[in-house]
Amino acid sequence: MPDRRSFLALAAAGLAVPGLARAQGAAPADPRVAERGMGKPDAPVTVIEYFSLTCGHCAAFHRDSWPRVKAELVEPGRVRMVWRDFPLDQLALAAAGVARSLPAERYEPFISTLFATQDRWAFARNSDPKEELFKLAALAGMDRATFDGAIADAALQRAILEERVKAQQQFNVNSTPTFVFGSRVVPGAIPYERFAALVAETR
Repeated sequence: MPDRRSFLALAAAGLAVPGLARAQGAAPADPRVAERGMGKPDAPVTVIEYFSLTCGHCAAFHRDSWPRVKAELVEPGRVRMVWRDFPLDQLALAAAGVARSLPAERYEPFISTLFATQDRWAFARNSDPKEELFKLAALAGMDRATFDGAIADAALQRAILEERVKAQQQFNVNSTPTFVFGSRVVPGAIPYERFAALVAETR
């Protein structure tokens, strides 16, 4: 497994990480690479979050701010939240593939669980992080064969890395989390009050 610096350099160059076979990319019809989001499609404001499942700052946003964003902005129809993967390391890439291999309606609860349990699966010592990740995926209803397939799927992982490169090219994303409010790009774990203010300024 490459270290984070090597992974970032390879991803920035649009290359596969070591051990990831070159592929043509996941088929366009593959539902796993479809947009993942929450909220009404015709909500007046769409906010994009670029995140890495092994990012502590992303976990802080999802722990401290996301519940209020969801309850007060997304569910009432004021905001549509769209999530895009920006993995910072090989484990985050694997976790993103697993999350996308669940049914779409389980995506948000699963990534919220991963953020809430980062210490258990992403940073735990003396344990296999992928085995800990499987335990959480199993609780979400994923069987072992589907999990192993997601971990090994080169086309899916390449599609995720291609989205990461697009984020760098389109919005100059270089850290996580990064939020896009219309044409405004805002990095960092935004508190709810700041998030709501940015929504109000976006039209």
